[in-house]
Amino acid sequence: MQRPTSPPSGSGRSVSSAAQAPADPYLVQPVSKALAVLAFVEDAGQEVGLSDVARALGLPKTSAFRYLYTLAAAGFVAYGSSRDRYRAGPRLHRGRESEIDVARLREFALPAMSTLRARFNETINLGVPDRDRVVYVEMIESSRALRMQARIGERHPLNSTSLGKAMLAFMSEAERAPLLGAQLKAMTARTTVDPLQLRRQLREIARRGYAIETGENEEGLMCIGVPILERGGRPVAALSLSAPEARMTRPTRMDVITALRAAASGVSRRLGYRGGLPTSAAAGAQGAGGRGLKESGI
Repeated sequence: MQRPTSPPSGSGRSVSSAAQAPADPYLVQPVSKALAVLAFVEDAGQEVGLSDVARALGLPKTSAFRYLYTLAAAGFVAYGSSRDRYRAGPRLHRGRESEIDVARLREFALPAMSTLRARFNETINLGVPDRDRVVYVEMIESSRALRMQARIGERHPLNSTSLGKAMLAFMSEAERAPLLGAQLKAMTARTTVDPLQLRRQLREIARRGYAIETGENEEGLMCIGVPILERGGRPVAALSLSAPEARMTRPTRMDVITALRAAASGVSRRLGYRGGLPTSAAAGAQGAGGRGLKESGI
């Protein structure tokens, strides 16, 4: 590991509750704080800077730097000198061969995301699953004033997002069952929180190959998501387009579905997937008359 440059001067803020250990005489507080730093870097799903860590955990920058440097020396964090940023290190990936390499995923997905953004001028999102949440690991925003409010690194429920539903629909039952057995979180009044209703939606999503949610994660917003599959057909990520519902006319939805499916298919192929996805795009873009469409929020 190349030694990072000297850290900036400390911020002078006290350690926040996120980095503090409970008042327990058996807990070693420096270890607890180091683990909080490690958890933040891992959960971010992207490279983070020293300032990001210090601000999120309420640590002085000098302290955050020492924790990061120690974690990097042990291989739990990787330091990129060219960008002066940190990411999860190789020690965290041992025994996790089935998990996606986020840096590699972003490299494969960004060209397609840029093309989608240029074509539709709407926000394009890339997310990966983390237990019952989807983590936004890349995003190219629309230039329009009215657009989605999520940011890279945010974590939203799988059941409230098209990204999450697209991944849930293609998970094995062994993966999916524990996620649907827990209490489903509502982001808006329209979020699907009934497990049986969600299961019906997921069967329809698996049949047609994409998910649509309207106002379930953010009021007034429609989002169309498609899964990205790895070599064995497991969903390791998803790609979506988000826009105000008023801009998503039926012809636009059809075009978006076709473009997203092509983009996700290209990324999946680069990850080694050689199978196919359902192609019944028309099944989900005909309007709000059908039972399956109504349940999916279209």
